[in-house]
Amino acid sequence: MAENIEEKIKNYRTAPFDARFPNTNQTRNCFQNYLDFHRCNKALSAKDQDVAPCQWYQRVYKSLCPMSWVSKWDEQIESGTFPGKI
Repeated sequence: MAENIEEKIKNYRTAPFDARFPNTNQTRNCFQNYLDFHRCNKALSAKDQDVAPCQWYQRVYKSLCPMSWVSKWDEQIESGTFPGKI
């Protein structure tokens, strides 16, 4: 399974279609993938497992989200004011 995930990450080009977000506006998709990345990291780190599968979410949100949003959210996480549930 790990090879399959690593192969998908290696062959990744842009964010694939996500049926949860069928509309043109991808703002929610961006935010959801950002949350999923941090939740995945938190969950796998707590179990002392490899966090490589989480890289998929990171690559998706980095292709969808403006970097100004990502840096703002990172600052909010560090200061404890991030509105999302991680």
